[in-house]
Amino acid sequence: MSITASIWLVILAALVAANLPFINQRLAIAGPVMVGRKPMWVRLIEMLVLYLLVGGLGYLLERRAGQVSPQGWEFYAITGTLFLTLAFPGFVYRYLVHRRD
Repeated sequence: MSITASIWLVILAALVAANLPFINQRLAIAGPVMVGRKPMWVRLIEMLVLYLLVGGLGYLLERRAGQVSPQGWEFYAITGTLFLTLAFPGFVYRYLVHRRD
């Protein structure tokens, strides 16, 4: 896999992973369906776990491509805020779009 394809794979995985907690009512994405609405703190914990999984995917692809670059706290601050930004469509769908039921 080329470097460009690896980068796009990580970006696409981050986009999907950031929105997963907002588009379903299951606990931990594949667990049991929660009765009522899933609390926001559960969604945030799921987002943190998915952020770490996407980071692990990026690390594996970087290690496979060659030398792994050392990262400081700035890297994690920027990628964390990027992950939250990518979650905005799911947040809007879940909390701001008014549906007629």
